[in-house]
Amino acid sequence: MKITHIDIYRYSIPMHPFTIATSTMDAAQNTLVRVHTDEGITGIGECSAFPMILGETQSTCFVMAQDFARLWKGKDPMDISARMNELHLFTAGNATIKSAFDMALFDISAKTAGLPLYRFLGGREKKALETDLTIGIGAPAKMAEQAKEYIAKGVRIIKIKLGKDPKEDIERVHRIREAVGPAIGLRIDANQGWDPDGAKFALTAMGKYNIEFCEQPMRRYNDHFLPSLKKISPIPIMADESVFDHYDAIRIIEAGGCSYVNIKFAKSGGIMEARAINQACEARNTPCMMGGMLESRIALSAFAHFATAFDNVKFYDMDTCMMGHKLDPVIGGVRYNGFMVELPEGPGIGADADPAFLGQCEMMSI
Repeated sequence: MKITHIDIYRYSIPMHPFTIATSTMDAAQNTLVRVHTDEGITGIGECSAFPMILGETQSTCFVMAQDFARLWKGKDPMDISARMNELHLFTAGNATIKSAFDMALFDISAKTAGLPLYRFLGGREKKALETDLTIGIGAPAKMAEQAKEYIAKGVRIIKIKLGKDPKEDIERVHRIREAVGPAIGLRIDANQGWDPDGAKFALTAMGKYNIEFCEQPMRRYNDHFLPSLKKISPIPIMADESVFDHYDAIRIIEAGGCSYVNIKFAKSGGIMEARAINQACEARNTPCMMGGMLESRIALSAFAHFATAFDNVKFYDMDTCMMGHKLDPVIGGVRYNGFMVELPEGPGIGADADPAFLGQCEMMSI
């Protein structure tokens, strides 16, 4: 099998404004790739640019994708390791756009094998994937009201975005816990927003609110503070922006800096490296969460397959399409049954883009 050509799309999705510690987003600035082969099997991949974290924009992804496509023309899509190594030799970093290409190759391989992606990755059976639902940063009272609206809809796990002022963040968590009662699971995510002293202050004060874990309390360059923070924090620490690859995972875990790791394809460069991260974590008794950026249900379907395939993935943060996107340009793919994420049937990822929506997108074919 040989790659004949690759189609690349600017795949932007309008969103309700959503605020985290580093920015406010009003659109998902995504890129979609479709890899065509001489045997008629195509693979689809999607990524979501998040420049304030990963340093890539939709424009850099769109341009870099054209270079990647030229590298792959005429080559074997089934040799995923060789194809991805070509991209790594061509450019350091650029994990976000690499993840879309990686995803498309895994889609082709799973389709060729006649297996859903989770089975191709070694998974045995489907499992229940219950996602949290995220509240963006706002006034404490407004966030508490939103939390009450969530539980009225059946949400059982709420993720709270923090990372501005530690004192106000404590008030945010206090008001939300007061609003939802003791039975609802709460998770917090500072998105690197606190400095080391602020993280210590916030986490020790929030211990009484029964928080499941805190994602990325400090900037990646403060990783050396994580072991001491973990020792005093009553809330377990989950490394997110501190872990881009399995080397990062080994470094953080063996230093005693976290209890959990958040896997995102946009950080790891796709499924191949995400699998290596999970293996490194599992070998060190560190459970993982499956997360994402602002992808549509195409990439979300790949996330759900990955989470299903690996037992060490214990937590699921797959709510973006539910909470923020104003439209759903996807055919097939995972579905939300309440707040359970259900996999599609059929081989590969099981999702595709609506041709009518693609017709409105800027496109390049290489």
